[in-house]
Amino acid sequence: MKFIDEAFITVQSGDGGNGCLSFRRERGVPKGGPNGGDGGQGGNVILKSVPEKRTLYQFRFKRQFKADKGKGGQGSQKTGANGEDLIINIPVGTIVVNTETNECIKDFKTPGETYIVAKGGRGGKGNKHFATSRHRTPRFSQPGESGESRSLHLELKLLADVGLIGLPNAGKSTLISVMTAARPKIADYPFTTLTPSLGIVHMDSIEPYAIADIPGIIEGAHKGVGLGIQFLKHIERTRILVHLIDAAEIDIDAPLAGYQTIMNELVSYDSELPKRKQIVVLNKLDLPEARENAKIFAKEATHLDIHHISAATGEGVESLTLALAKLLG
Repeated sequence: MKFIDEAFITVQSGDGGNGCLSFRRERGVPKGGPNGGDGGQGGNVILKSVPEKRTLYQFRFKRQFKADKGKGGQGSQKTGANGEDLIINIPVGTIVVNTETNECIKDFKTPGETYIVAKGGRGGKGNKHFATSRHRTPRFSQPGESGESRSLHLELKLLADVGLIGLPNAGKSTLISVMTAARPKIADYPFTTLTPSLGIVHMDSIEPYAIADIPGIIEGAHKGVGLGIQFLKHIERTRILVHLIDAAEIDIDAPLAGYQTIMNELVSYDSELPKRKQIVVLNKLDLPEARENAKIFAKEATHLDIHHISAATGEGVESLTLALAKLLG
């Protein structure tokens, strides 16, 4: 399934049912009093966040949604049935924006949240409501109120405690597969990961936490180069950034170059991102020259919180997992 994290849809709530124009028909009572019932309420359009939904893929082909109309009133003061509400399930982490006003309508941060995004039209009143002492036989009723129509922009931003960032092939997919039950595609070529992966870290001694593998970022990503800003936005939700670096590929003449490339992209996208809690993880220590390169990097980056691991062999992964849990509090 393709990862879809943005969609534009139109929603229309149901029209209210028309009020009824009706009179009693009783023997000996010519032109009996009005007894037209009210129309039913139109159905609402409701958005609901559910954990089962992970992308906005469902909106790729269907973009228009309409709730049921209310039924018209009937004689004998019978009220028409209300239109059935239309509930649209969306992923947790979805932000809903009114495209006409650019107003953020709702940010769904937890499972089970609901929001009426388009309220159903009110049912019209039957002619029984318009009878007075002077006007006993009103020959009119009220039409139902039209439903609301809204154009919406849905944007999904992953909700994770920890975000894995780094250049392509730093080993993010391998690390998240070792730390969690997530099973991203893994291979040795650029942009192997084309969709973010989200997993939950479980250890007996710690509170579980969510970790997201953010696909590879390259120079110019904030301008749309490579995978561009398509996935940079998912970093905004994370509490801690884990900057993963392939120690075997560190340039000994400019050991911090790769790290600085990513940091420049973060600050260009959002100046607040670099201020977030961050640790640097030097990966692939099982490869030749990686350990020596890691030492050179550490000497140049004494201001950074650095951890050493090999995601492939598992070296240092448990201590990293515990360190992240401690930082999360």
